[in-house]
Amino acid sequence: MGRYCIRVATGASLFAGSHNRVRLWLVGAHGETELELELRPVRGQEEEFEHDVPDDLGPLQFVKLRKHHSLVDDAWFCDRITVQGPGAGEEAAFPCYSWVQGDGVLCLPEGTGGGSGGRCGAWGTADEARLAGDNALDVFQKHREKELKERHQIYCWATWKEGLPLTIAAGCEDDLPSNMRFHEEKRLDFEWTQKAGALEMLLKRVHTLLSSWNRLEDFDHIFWGQKSTLAENVRQRWQEDEFFGYQFLNGANPMLLRRSTALPPRLVLPSGMEELRAQLEKELQNGSLFEADFILLDGIPANVIQGEKQYLAAPLVMLKMDPHGKLLPMVIQLQPPSPSSPTPPLFLPSDPPLAWLLAKSWVRNSDFQLHQLQYHLLNTHLLAEVIAVATMRCLPGLHPVFKFLMPHIRYTMEINTRARTQLISDGGVFDKVVSTGGGGHVHLLRRAMAQLTYCSLCPPDDLAERGLLGTPGAHYAHDALRLWDITARYVERIIQLFYHGDDVVRGDPELQAWCQEITEVGLCRAQDRGFPVSFQSQNQLCHFLTMCVFTCTAQHGAINKGQLEWYAWVPNAPCTMRMPPPTTKEDVTMATVMGSLPDVQKACLQMAITWHLGRRQPDMVPLGHHKEKYFSEAKAKAALNQFQTDLANLEREIAARNEQLDLPYEYLKPSLTENSITI
Repeated sequence: MGRYCIRVATGASLFAGSHNRVRLWLVGAHGETELELELRPVRGQEEEFEHDVPDDLGPLQFVKLRKHHSLVDDAWFCDRITVQGPGAGEEAAFPCYSWVQGDGVLCLPEGTGGGSGGRCGAWGTADEARLAGDNALDVFQKHREKELKERHQIYCWATWKEGLPLTIAAGCEDDLPSNMRFHEEKRLDFEWTQKAGALEMLLKRVHTLLSSWNRLEDFDHIFWGQKSTLAENVRQRWQEDEFFGYQFLNGANPMLLRRSTALPPRLVLPSGMEELRAQLEKELQNGSLFEADFILLDGIPANVIQGEKQYLAAPLVMLKMDPHGKLLPMVIQLQPPSPSSPTPPLFLPSDPPLAWLLAKSWVRNSDFQLHQLQYHLLNTHLLAEVIAVATMRCLPGLHPVFKFLMPHIRYTMEINTRARTQLISDGGVFDKVVSTGGGGHVHLLRRAMAQLTYCSLCPPDDLAERGLLGTPGAHYAHDALRLWDITARYVERIIQLFYHGDDVVRGDPELQAWCQEITEVGLCRAQDRGFPVSFQSQNQLCHFLTMCVFTCTAQHGAINKGQLEWYAWVPNAPCTMRMPPPTTKEDVTMATVMGSLPDVQKACLQMAITWHLGRRQPDMVPLGHHKEKYFSEAKAKAALNQFQTDLANLEREIAARNEQLDLPYEYLKPSLTENSITI
């Protein structure tokens, strides 16, 4: 007879416990036994039981669970089960980290492999991390095969719009698998902030009923409520040329700027502009000429909001880096040349102040469109969803890459599903207030998808291609490279534990299927843009996984968090423009500027949405600090610990630098970088 000590840990989220009774079996190599326990799991508790087993079970392989209910199926979120057998052997761990629902039997393989439990091996957790074919016991191989078979039925692809990445098949958040849903605290907070934002918007609308709306200062009437110190700085300095240029390096969208290697062909300099041409060529020769080209917007249909036509432009901005490291605009061309306008007007800092300000506002509006749709929605959210769905379909819980990625896909499917039903849906927020709404946003996304390359998602390649390596004052570029390098070292430490050579990588059928699923299925045959369809080496696998983790964490943080600060003062980043781009300079008045910028209703909604989406999440998990124990191997734990140490060192570096800056750059501070895309 042997005595077993069993500990059952329940999740800490609201409603994680259950009033239903749970039965439990231990399954070993030599037999199995049901434990006569009266287990009714309590939220946030670890319950301990001791049980004498008359027969020798041998090495433990599985714990089986079955939750019974009579009238109400009270779901239970099980974190993990650990078992200490007879003698002084090591404790066996059976991780779950998933909801236990219904009355089927849930099988958890031995080990802290991580993942989600399955119905008798359907989509379960793992034993010690192992690759396909490494399973000494056939029972584990059968477990992973059954797991993937059921996952294929649970996680299905869908087409939201033709020509865009595939998504999870879910018409609304209620259609999602339970383990991809927000926990209750997250759901309540998300929905409460929506209501709070709507109330604040209503109060601002009432407040402005008795106020004028014909001067830029009138935006102060709605500039109260949830805002940051930097947002106040934006309000005070948004008209400065230096501040305008700074945003291309370190603002909400640092992804468009590039160093010029030649004067752009679309820049038409008419006669009389010889001095400007000479200045541009001088900066070009000095390597200090930069450009931001919004040509992707050319020809995109503009929205019509409540019968009022909105407008779009496709600006080109030429900037210079002065000796003090300030990036200053030199010229703005709002539209590319066309047969009807072969020499579009150029706007200069020496123009009448309101004309120059309006030209910059058009640039900021264009940046809003590309930032939200190309660099935020497509390049982080939709890409992360492809990674998440492919992971659930192709990698069993036994697989080390599955365990490695699980912390970085938390909540992503639900936040994206909510975006498709509330933000970019027919009649959603984009249709109500954004100039690319009403269908233009889909056209723009398709264009951006056609240009999405693998290299553009990897900062060392992207920043080199844009000529920004070593650029003074480029804090996003510096911090992104540091975080990429730290993440890459973490990936390498983990992968080298399980892949002991390139031949092992090439011979892993599950890994190869995952790669192919991402590139050929989820990204709609993106191999022509550099995405791999197979992995031929450790290095290739590590690079791809680094891209996955960086996209789901640091890159999303850099692109998302700035909304709260750079978009709260609406004139700095207008969501829409209500008059056509100016074609002359002398006729621009304050009435022209205010008539072009969003009206009070649209401005209030922009402020409410950017606060809702840009604020720090109350259940935020910082990068690398997930609580789930997906690996049991000591070396894997050491790799995670080293990752956390490296992140802490970078945190101190960034804090020391920021103390010397007029505008601290914090979007890539590890402590503020979320471990997955959750908002």
